Amino acid sequence: MTTAGERRGRDRVLLLERESELQTIERSLDSLCGTSPEGGLTTRQGGVLGFAGPAGVGKTTLLKRLRRRARARGCTVLSASGGEQERQVPFHVMRQFVQPVFAAMPQDERRQILGDWYDIVAPATGLSAPKPDASPDPQGVRDGLDWVITNLSVRMGPVVLTLDDVHWADPESLAWITAFASRAAELGMLIAVACRPDELPQEAMRLHALVARDRSLAHELSPLTAGAVSRIVRTVLGENADELFCRECWAITGGNPFEVVELTEKGRLRGLAPREESIPQLRDLASAVKGSGLIERLEQLGPSAMRLAWAAAVVGSGVPTSIVGTVAALGESQLTDAIAQLDKGRILTSLDSIKHDRVVEFLHPLIATAVYRSIPHGVRVGMHGVAAQALVNEGFGATAAARHMLEMHPEGDPWVVQQLRCAARDSFSAGAPEAARRYLARALREPPDIEDRAEVLFELGSANLPHEPATTVNQLRAALEEPKIGQDLREVVTYRLAQALAHTGQMEEATELLAEEASSTTSSRTRLRMQAEQFKWNAVNAADPDSCGRSRLLSQFAKRLTGRDLAERHILGLRAWDIVMRGEPVAQSLHYAERALRGGMSWTDQDFGFEVPAVIALTLMYCDQPGRAEELFQEGIAEFEAKGWRGAHLSFAYTLLGYIRFRRGRLAEAEDFVRSGLQIADRVDRGIPAQLYAVGTLIETLLARGRADEAQRIADRYRFGEEDRKTVVYPDPQAVRGKLLLARGRIDEAVQQLTAAGERLKRRGTHNPSWSPWQLDLALALAGRRPDDAQAHADEAVSRARAFGTASAIGQALRVAAAVAEPTRAASLLAEAVDHLEQSPAAYELAHALVDHGTVLRAIGDLDHAAQQLYRGMETAVACGADALATRVRDQLAAAGLRPRRPVHAVRDTLTTREEAAAVLAAEGHDNAVIAGRLGSDEQSVSEVLSAVFTKLGTDRLGLRRALGV
Repeated sequence: MTTAGERRGRDRVLLLERESELQTIERSLDSLCGTSPEGGLTTRQGGVLGFAGPAGVGKTTLLKRLRRRARARGCTVLSASGGEQERQVPFHVMRQFVQPVFAAMPQDERRQILGDWYDIVAPATGLSAPKPDASPDPQGVRDGLDWVITNLSVRMGPVVLTLDDVHWADPESLAWITAFASRAAELGMLIAVACRPDELPQEAMRLHALVARDRSLAHELSPLTAGAVSRIVRTVLGENADELFCRECWAITGGNPFEVVELTEKGRLRGLAPREESIPQLRDLASAVKGSGLIERLEQLGPSAMRLAWAAAVVGSGVPTSIVGTVAALGESQLTDAIAQLDKGRILTSLDSIKHDRVVEFLHPLIATAVYRSIPHGVRVGMHGVAAQALVNEGFGATAAARHMLEMHPEGDPWVVQQLRCAARDSFSAGAPEAARRYLARALREPPDIEDRAEVLFELGSANLPHEPATTVNQLRAALEEPKIGQDLREVVTYRLAQALAHTGQMEEATELLAEEASSTTSSRTRLRMQAEQFKWNAVNAADPDSCGRSRLLSQFAKRLTGRDLAERHILGLRAWDIVMRGEPVAQSLHYAERALRGGMSWTDQDFGFEVPAVIALTLMYCDQPGRAEELFQEGIAEFEAKGWRGAHLSFAYTLLGYIRFRRGRLAEAEDFVRSGLQIADRVDRGIPAQLYAVGTLIETLLARGRADEAQRIADRYRFGEEDRKTVVYPDPQAVRGKLLLARGRIDEAVQQLTAAGERLKRRGTHNPSWSPWQLDLALALAGRRPDDAQAHADEAVSRARAFGTASAIGQALRVAAAVAEPTRAASLLAEAVDHLEQSPAAYELAHALVDHGTVLRAIGDLDHAAQQLYRGMETAVACGADALATRVRDQLAAAGLRPRRPVHAVRDTLTTREEAAAVLAAEGHDNAVIAGRLGSDEQSVSEVLSAVFTKLGTDRLGLRRALGV
């Protein structure tokens, strides 16, 4: 067996001419451990270190050196290596990182480290899954793994994480480390990776580019020079080696460190004299180090050793020798002898694993690759079959066996289909849908029994839905056409197929499918469920040719439903939303929304979807009940996060929660939520609907804050509003684009966009100005050019807002109507607008109306009332974060010769305790005598105190209540 001393000696010679890399390792560890070269203490700093080069150039040896030095300095080391045969095993690399650490911990400590993420990341890290039917999305799992590694870093830091053979890492682990590595510096963690650049798959390019950003930490390893090779030769074969012999070693190996060491070791074992006359023998030995020569040398060791090497190459690393022996068909004594032979022949070695089982590993991946490729095809396929069976029998599970089944020939074996389906379920639980798709596609090729074929097609279609919805459609259609499909499965397939059709823009096909299935079923409950799905997809179909007719049908349906099951409650919820969209009386909408919520709804029911709970929450928002709407979205976010759905679903929830804050006038909070939603959407993919929702809401919020230039940059970056959408989006992209153009002063383009948006929405019967205020913005755009048209649009919007009946909708419409009216009428309209908005949650609209009202009052000469409204408008604008509006009102106050008051949140800090007490009592309506009695003073002193307060605040008794927030 190879001793530890021999391995260290080999590592030393492999590190020749690596002084720069070794210095980088030491500097990186100094930074990580917070020590300066002089021995002083500094702040811990992490980073990403990379070694790249062809096979055998010494990357693995440098990582070994890094790990050894890190452990010597008290660091926690997490290490893993990609495997050529394990690339299709999801999270193979991730499990190598964490399993040694978890194996040394009691169960309760593991639970504590994983915290609330346990259910989500347990399958990905190799722990038992408490909820085997859970299906977190890939982003949710990656976020959970971020938490795990970050938590380990905090508890066990400083942490060094090394990944060898990145080019062979499984895609799931690679996606995680690529995203996580960018945070290494801020987390105080050192991440080191090694790869063969010429073999990197596309998904690894981002990580390679990240490492290459800092040239001082990215090292491209070069072959050894002739001088370095001579030193190795003389170290191993003797100092008397002549120069010609040494140069021949360099020429034969090309300076590849692995090949140099292997060649000289072979020469030592053969007793080769390092002389010129030995060069022919040297060349013979060189041919045995790699390629066909290596295989010939393996064959010379005998059939047992050869079968063991084949089995080890098939099974891969980290598998107990007992299973390798089973695959090789060797008895215990034969296995022991074969391991000894292969170790002596420098082909593989035996090691202890973290589970205290003996495992065999090849001395170098180059050897493993050569051996695997030398196995006759039929023998290799058979060995994969034996390996799959052995792994399942030994309790390693279907996922460990599945990658071998991918290499087997289809034979119609039900056991193989069963194991592949089980592996697919495990992959879903681990957040690895790509792996699930591979396993199910292979199960379909087996093929399954005719009784199971529809189920496999359904499972495969469901796996493809988030990634390849077009492929999903074909697979689910095929499932419906299967002769042995059961009725229950047929219904579920129909719902999922309709969802796939809707997600690919085929709304008409989705509703036609549901109508066809509804007409053929004998179950009234099934028919109602199909109709609920029809109504849902009609509601989001932007091109529905008979939207008004379907609305009437929905109204008739909803009248006779009680909400006794989820299908009925979904129809009631859709009716509540339809009322909002069409601007019918708000009381009716709330009536249906309340009935829909009475029995509860899930946001994560994959058959029913999250769309209806979302539109019910938005219904409450438009009905001036944003608090309840926020509660529903918070429930949805909690459900998404608990289930590990941290992709598009969570993006929608954050964006729409931000939209509610925008409608409430809490603009800074709205911007934060919407940016979070957009960030999540960007991580998922570009161009998804969640991104469109987030961009539109962010533009609206930025415009309200007065940042039109920034809003334009966002619109340009995402090409917002330039594409026709087949689904309904809110806020409406074309209307938002028109509003942006108006804010930028591009009036003609704004009118064109807003007019087109209005015509399209009118065709759908969508009239509510609260849902899409295109008509209000169009009135503002036309005000300076076609005042009569502007007034007509504004009046119509006011009429529609009154028909809907919410205070916020009426107040906003009146404010805009005033903007296109003559001053005297405008003052009356704005007074009414303020009255309505004071009863609404729309704080930004209230601020706007107050400022507009004050401006108009000043213009008509009512200066006292104007000042009061302007002061109130400024305070409200500042509280909302409407910076441009606050600047505008300050200008108005300055023009009127009034000193702007300090914002409400700063008022109390300007007063002494006595002044504040007197001011609060005055704001509560008490006269000076009562105040004097409370404060133990006389009325004269109270009058003087209050006079000082009025001077400081720039107000009188009437303004105290608002100024102090009493």
